[in-house]
Amino acid sequence: MLISSLAVIVAITMSLAAKALFLVSAVVVIQFSGVVSQATNEYFPDEREALMQIRDIVNATVDLHKNWTGPPCQEDVSKWFGITCSKGHIIRIVLEGIELTGSFPPAFLQKIAFLNTVSFKNNSVFGPIPNLTGLIHLESVFFSQNNFSGSIPLDYIGLPNLTVLELQENSLGGHIPPFDQPTLTTFNVSYNHLEGPIPETPVLQRFPESSYDHNSHLCGLPLGKVCPAFPPAPATATAPPPHISPNPSKEKKKGLEIWGVALIVAAATLVPVLVMVVFLCYYRKSQRKEATTGQQTGEGSVEWAEKRRHSWESRGDPERTVALEFFDKDIPVFDLDDLLRASAEVMGKGKLGTTYKATLESGSAVAVKRLKDLNGLSKKEFVQQMQLLGKTRHENLVEIVSFYYSKEEKLVVYEFVPHGSLFELLHENRGAARVPLNWSRRLSIIKDIAKGLTFLHQSLPSHKVPHANLKSSNVLIHSTGQNCHSKLVDFGFLPLLPSRKSSEKLAVAKSPEFALGKKLTQKADVYCFGIIILEVITGRIPGEASPGINATVEDLSDWVRTAVNNDWSTDVLDVEIVAAREGHDEMLKLTGIALECTDTTPEKRPKMTEVLRRIQEIEDMGEKQISGSEAS
Repeated sequence: MLISSLAVIVAITMSLAAKALFLVSAVVVIQFSGVVSQATNEYFPDEREALMQIRDIVNATVDLHKNWTGPPCQEDVSKWFGITCSKGHIIRIVLEGIELTGSFPPAFLQKIAFLNTVSFKNNSVFGPIPNLTGLIHLESVFFSQNNFSGSIPLDYIGLPNLTVLELQENSLGGHIPPFDQPTLTTFNVSYNHLEGPIPETPVLQRFPESSYDHNSHLCGLPLGKVCPAFPPAPATATAPPPHISPNPSKEKKKGLEIWGVALIVAAATLVPVLVMVVFLCYYRKSQRKEATTGQQTGEGSVEWAEKRRHSWESRGDPERTVALEFFDKDIPVFDLDDLLRASAEVMGKGKLGTTYKATLESGSAVAVKRLKDLNGLSKKEFVQQMQLLGKTRHENLVEIVSFYYSKEEKLVVYEFVPHGSLFELLHENRGAARVPLNWSRRLSIIKDIAKGLTFLHQSLPSHKVPHANLKSSNVLIHSTGQNCHSKLVDFGFLPLLPSRKSSEKLAVAKSPEFALGKKLTQKADVYCFGIIILEVITGRIPGEASPGINATVEDLSDWVRTAVNNDWSTDVLDVEIVAAREGHDEMLKLTGIALECTDTTPEKRPKMTEVLRRIQEIEDMGEKQISGSEAS
């Protein structure tokens, strides 16, 4: 009987051992097939370790200790604040305006080999700026508006795909490295302590003065400042060719794991009961980890404001506007929670702030402008101005839907206009495959701008400059077939800016009277409108070099005026419309209006009511010519 019982026990034990061996073998098969264990779900632990270095040493309004837990990437989704993943790798780190305070380890980003975008702008980080050596996929770097010090690393010139580098408003010193990547289209090192000559590379020489100004010991052609006999800049060094080598520590670790599996198999064979205990403990541990992972915050990717609500509300701001204020009671109303939960994508980053497209859970979309540098503004001033602008309605003005106020955050919610800006329509994707913007559409856009600006001048008489930020990127386009409907945005913010110095970020600062420190009037808007007309007619971007004369298109009116006086008027026309000879008379008449609008003396510029009337006459003249040619 005893022998029989022992036989049964041995049989059960051997059966359990066989099952344990099967389970462990399954784990081995899974590992060798490249599938990552669901219990860990950490594809690239080195990347997580890199972020842990900053999580543990910096402070922020967002609780990174609470949010950055578990694996940063689960397939292509991250629940970590400010982190975006693709194919299991971290590709974007965006931690903007969350009062990050501390100093970063110099080389921590180098472990994130597939990084595409990194932004720590508008924080309080100090110490040297991060080393980016070997990050061959990196395109956009935003380290502006911090307290970084030291020099710009020479290795930055070895980033082959660098497109954007913004280092302005820090405490950086030393020389500017000789950047010459043809990919580099946005570069700004203004408001630092840089010195010496701006390197004479083709790339750095094409950026405007605003990319370099407020560095008292910097000189060179872009600043219009002749360099004295400086000692030579640091020798150019060629960055070592980027190479991502296999991680030996991972290989070693994998080898150790295989040996560990072998030992477990042996133990399972010899001591089956122990294996079952280990398996039970492992199962319970994995269950606890899954429960912890399920409690992590976030749904899919964490958006621009989703994690800010707690920080806004925890400040105890007595002046905080708790709800969004709406101007139109007939539209579907959403609340602040809806807005914070919305998925968001960056539409544009301007000098007044960043604009996002926010898609609500209902499927409708709005544009949200997050204003910056207005923390000194009182609630009364902001609310009064927003209420005034929100009631200013016209078919050629982007409608203000709502707004939000706190001492730390100011949001303006606009209707979403889907087809981009006039700047994009004029200048993007130029080439053989582009569909040209014909003359009739250009004239229609100019007329819409004139109608919107005229209405602003009539509706906001208390504003010395009603729009004050009129430029092609602030003219939004809604296209239906061959028709373009244009709307002005970013109007009415001049009274909210605390000083004339802060007004330099607006388009009105390009007017001659602003540069001379004279009183501003509605005629400053007229000047900006004249520049837009010339941009539409010539197809040139302000700030680019002009052919034929020593001028820049920033002085577009001077260039066109010189062309007209030398009787080569048609040479200024955009190549996309120069072939439309039936419209040349209209183009040249409109050019004449633009030159009047950009007269250096404000009093000589026409009023917008007169400008609109003359544009309508030009349009009527063109329609009559078309009707006459069709009749004949």
